Amino acid sequence: MNILIQTAGSRGDVEPYVALGQGLLRAGHRVTVNTCDRFRDFVERRGLEYACLNSDLIDLLDTEVGRGAIEDMGSFFRAIRMVPRLMRESGDIQRSMLAEGWDAARSVDPDLILFNSKMAGAHYAEKLRIPAVLAMPLPQFVPTGEFPALGFPRLPLGRTYNRLSYRAVHAAADRIGGQFVNEWRRAQGLAPAEGLGLLRRGDGGAVPVLHCYSENVLPRPDDWPSHVHVTGYWFLDRAEAWSPPAGLTDFLNAGPPPVHVGFGSMAGRDPARTTAIVLEAIARTGRRCILLTGWGGLAPETVPDDVYVIDAAPYDWLLPRVAATVHHGGAGTTAAGLRAGRPTVICPFFGDQPFWGRRVRAIGAGPAPIPQKKLSAAGLAVAIERACTDTAIGQRAADLGARIRREDGVGRAVRLLERLAEQSPG
Repeated sequence: MNILIQTAGSRGDVEPYVALGQGLLRAGHRVTVNTCDRFRDFVERRGLEYACLNSDLIDLLDTEVGRGAIEDMGSFFRAIRMVPRLMRESGDIQRSMLAEGWDAARSVDPDLILFNSKMAGAHYAEKLRIPAVLAMPLPQFVPTGEFPALGFPRLPLGRTYNRLSYRAVHAAADRIGGQFVNEWRRAQGLAPAEGLGLLRRGDGGAVPVLHCYSENVLPRPDDWPSHVHVTGYWFLDRAEAWSPPAGLTDFLNAGPPPVHVGFGSMAGRDPARTTAIVLEAIARTGRRCILLTGWGGLAPETVPDDVYVIDAAPYDWLLPRVAATVHHGGAGTTAAGLRAGRPTVICPFFGDQPFWGRRVRAIGAGPAPIPQKKLSAAGLAVAIERACTDTAIGQRAADLGARIRREDGVGRAVRLLERLAEQSPG
């Protein structure tokens, strides 16, 4: 098959799809990844073909509006208040992403499009008369009665409330992006569609869905339809050429396993304040720490000798060597920590991050999450100490890591895609 993968966002929105792309490549398929231009080298170094998409969406998150949105979108209802402003700021970005995504689809001429929720892959596939598959690292759009949509509180209102919450999520997503999708459809001679077309194509056909997380972390709901799958995580292991800097290995060898702390690209409005809280919390515990600065999530100026600062390191190398991991709760970072079998402390900003924080606590692999707006040095120190000293948490995290490491999420996804392509009339 000739497969086009379309995804946009931060590193965590790209890495699992590159891992899947490599699995498809090993299975004999041709793979092109259409993603933000800042990831071009990353994609091509992994042996995959690249199709260009601008990075304006990521750049928006680096603005005052974007940083404010990150802090204000801790729940669905706060997110709704941001919709008008986000629409004003993102309209041109969405139009250009739609155009560039279509340019990629026409150029690649694929047999199948796999896309994440920020892309319009189902609409391109409809125009090209080929199958499309939605791939998500979180259970964001498929309705279930077992739990509410991300951003909604768990309330004792039963399955009806849970299922209705997904209608609200779809309505909000359609409000932000639906008009731009239909502008594109009209220009292509297609009839208007209801919203973004994430679960239904414009012609009414169901869009198959792959969720790339482990059922050991979140079991598949019994009321999901048969075309919705949970494959296991899509992990991308470090490149063969990577080796740690000498300073990092010296630090690790100089004492007991440190705590890892990193918030990726989640900077919020005041990274310096967040950094000060983290450093004070570490000082209160008396533990050593590896601080990953990421894309501005942490911004230390000076640190004590028992704190080592590095901008990035492969999680599959680093996290098995630490005592516990503290992070924002992004799907990919959460997966990496759980795979390593390490206790996890999640300090979520927005989106799916609070959800994964609750899941980590529910499965016993870490203490209760600490939302960023409630983050304090005292509270974080207590959570770190519990993660490092609670033997029940440590054992559950280790057992879970062993189960996850036995899974083959990429392999299962490749087999599903091959079967879906054979069965689909296009």
